[in-house]
Order: sequence, then C-alpha cells, then structure tokens
Amino acid sequence: MDTVRLDPSDNVVTATRALEVGVDIGETKTNALIPSGHKIATQAIPKGDAIRKYAQIIGYAIEDIAAGDHVHTQNVEFRNTDADYEFSTDQRPVTPVPEAERDTFMGFRRGNGAVGTRNYIAIVTSVNCSATAARMIANHFTPEVMAAYPNVDGVAAFVHGTGCGMAGDGDGFEALQRVMWGYARHPNHAGVLMVGLGCEMNQIDWLLEAYGLKQSKTFQVMNIQSVAGLRKTIEMGIQKIEAMLPIANQATRTQCPASELMVALQCGGSDAWSGITANPALGHACDLLAAQGGTGVLAETPEIYGAEHLLTRRAIDRATGEQLVGLIKWWEDYTARNKGTMDNNPSPGNKAGGLTTILEKSLGAAAKGGTSPLMGVYKYAEPVRARGFTFMDSPGYDPASVTGQIAGGCNLVCFTTGRGSAFGSKPSPTIKVATNSAMAKRMSEDMDVDAGTILTEGISVEEKGREIYEMFLRVASGEATKSEAQGLGDYEFVPWQIGAVM
Repeated sequence: MDTVRLDPSDNVVTATRALEVGVDIGETKTNALIPSGHKIATQAIPKGDAIRKYAQIIGYAIEDIAAGDHVHTQNVEFRNTDADYEFSTDQRPVTPVPEAERDTFMGFRRGNGAVGTRNYIAIVTSVNCSATAARMIANHFTPEVMAAYPNVDGVAAFVHGTGCGMAGDGDGFEALQRVMWGYARHPNHAGVLMVGLGCEMNQIDWLLEAYGLKQSKTFQVMNIQSVAGLRKTIEMGIQKIEAMLPIANQATRTQCPASELMVALQCGGSDAWSGITANPALGHACDLLAAQGGTGVLAETPEIYGAEHLLTRRAIDRATGEQLVGLIKWWEDYTARNKGTMDNNPSPGNKAGGLTTILEKSLGAAAKGGTSPLMGVYKYAEPVRARGFTFMDSPGYDPASVTGQIAGGCNLVCFTTGRGSAFGSKPSPTIKVATNSAMAKRMSEDMDVDAGTILTEGISVEEKGREIYEMFLRVASGEATKSEAQGLGDYEFVPWQIGAVM
C-alpha cells in the first residue's frame, strides 16, 4: 500500500513511503517526488478550489493542481475559518462500566480523597528571583540521600521566568496564581515548600489568602528577604524538606479505581501520521477511560483551530460549546493584536512531516479527544471538575500547555509525536506515543508506544488504543516511562505568560 485515503470525499491521498515520479497510485500516477507522509492530488484541483482531507477543508489551491501533483505549501494556502457552529448535534453517550467491574491501579490516596500516581516533594517558586534558591535546595537531595526514603519519587523544583514586572490582576496574574495553586495542591505531591523573594508582584501570602491554603508540617512557605539571604534560605529550605521526607515516605500505594485517573492529552512534533495513527488511538484510549469514569483533558487551543466545529457538535450542552467558541474568538483577537496569524502553526518540522496548514494539523490533533461527549471547557490551569472528555485553554507550546494541564489536576500525561520529542514532565509522568515505526525505532529510548504498527502491521486503532489505555494503568501504578528513566521533567515547568512584561 503506497498511499492512504482517509475519506471517499477527499481529493488527496497520503504517501505511506517516499514515492518516485510515475508511481501508480490507483486514480493516477505521481508527477513528482513525494516524501513519506505528504499529500498527492487524486484529481485536478483548479485554482481557488478546496483541498479536502478527513472529509474536511484543509486549505485552498493557489494555482491549478494536476492529478498526481505534490500538494503542500507551494500550492496550498490557509484561509481563516468561518464555521457555522452546531451544538450538541453529534453526541455519542458513553456506556459506563459498572463500578464493580472497573479497572484499578495502585495509587497514592491522599487525606483529602485525591489520588496521586507519584509521590514527590515539590519546591514551588513565586518568582524567578527565588529560582536559584529552589534549585540549590532540590540539588541537596541526591539519589544517595533519597535512598533512605524509598517511597518518595524525589524532590522537584518548579522554577520559572516570571512572577514580577507584571500587573497584579488580569489574565496573566490569575493564570500564574492558578498554576501555583494547582501544583501546591496536586495529588502527586506529598509535601510542598513555596519559596519567594519577598517583594515580587506575585506574593505568596496573596495566594494563601485567595485559595485558603494553610501551613502545616507538609506545606511550608518562606521568603529570601525574610530569612535574610540566599545561603540561609537554602539551609532552612533543606531543613524543612528533611522534616517532610519521613512523613512523605509513609505514603504507600493502594488499589484505586481507574476513575481517579486524569490524563493530559498532548501532541508535539506532529507529522501527517499523527491524525491517522497515534492521535485516533489515543482518542480511543480516552473513550475507554471515560467509560471507566476517568477524565481526558485536551488542550492547545490554537491546534484545534479549524476543527472546533467538530467539538461543539459533541458538547454536552450549548453553553459548553459556546465556551469553546469563545476561546477561539479570543485567540483570533490575541494573534491579531500581536500581528500574528493562526497559521503561524504548523512549525517547520510539522511541514517537513507533511502537514500543510493549521486546519490539517488541527483535524488530526482533535482526534486525541476520541468520540465521547465534551463535558467541560476550562481556563488555563483551572481545576478540572468534570469527568469524561474535557478541554482546557492553553497555547500550543507543549511545556506551557502541559504545565496548565498538570495544574488543573492531570496525574498522567500522554504525548503523541511524529517527528520525535524528548519531552517529559513532573510530577505527572509522560507516556510518549510514536506515530510512525521508523521514528519509534530511531528514538526507541524515548518512545513508550509505537502506533506506526497501525500502518505497518495492520493493527487496528482500537487495539492500539487499548494498549495505550492499559499502559495508563501500569504507569499510574509506578511503572517508569522512558522520559522518567532519562530524568526529564525538571526544566519543563513553563507557566504561560499572558500580557505585558513591565
């Protein structure tokens, strides 16, 4: 099989391997060298006509395209979407698995009832000015030190480049406070130390007051200015965490239902196979999780642009669908104000992998959400309360997006990639799914699942989705992912910066 056609109404097919000139593709023959994953016209497409893939418009011909031509950025343009939105017209109700028959995993049940998949102590900074102190505190807790605490996964410092030089209210400030609150209360943390400078705009005391956080043996705060300097702050921070470690080490894994899993659905370094193999497989895993009472959280608002009309049809009610449309309108205005365009995405790597426009990328990306109803739409880093398939506003930049999803409560991350990614996260582990077998073999130390076998071995999307879902349960129970084994996650905490830096 040299090509894949995704819908009978499509006027392009996708090459499954690099094709020479003159290869017979059924309806016609190739007129050019076609890289693997790239599109070929199956019929003449006049200038101005729509290019169709996934039975949807992904762009428009900027010149006459002959049957057999390579269809890509040289002859296709993006146009802003003008969707006629429908709400709740394509709902496919989930048949819940009876509680007595639900799958389980071995997780950490916290005192407030929340369930973690890992057991970290976190150092959360309010401002970049306290980043070095946090890193130095965390660096004290070497593997040799931590060997005495086998039930603790580590001491992780969550540092960032903002926290001051910003307005004390508005979208940017509120998003950062939600991130800090989300990490402070995350079920994968057995203890938290918050470290500030003291004079920053993002005051720790304001956070404590706004969210009703109280200090305890496992939740402590400190400011460098109050402690009287960097060295003393580091010494005191080490002492505070040394006092938390024996308490954190008392936590043990117990049997918990799969309904306690909340999985961040992510993609990065996408290629043309993302929407054909890995993303639909992850979507099926999301549907399986929803049937168990668990939650999948799709994000990256710019990367559903042009596919949001498919999600509004799945909204549980009109208000939920309208929330999603509101996010799209905000992003259109946001990019226009900053003299950008929604088609700044795909990236050069995406285009090299065969993705031509954001519309094509979005249609593939949205497949990660499966087919179940859209149960809720959330602000960046807002706590996700609904069960089932949900959506969180975020940029398409992977570290910033995942940071918001984890802050919202995700205790696992599943990340599909076609070009290859070395992403990993803490405190929630990242499972990486390769869209094609060639990359999965090339980056075998980084990929947990090879979804390319859907093409190379005829494995069904449903079978691969089941494989991914079962890995959710194993990783949630403590199995290390490839990114964890390589120590990733300490530098991928990136709160989204919104608004002016002053």
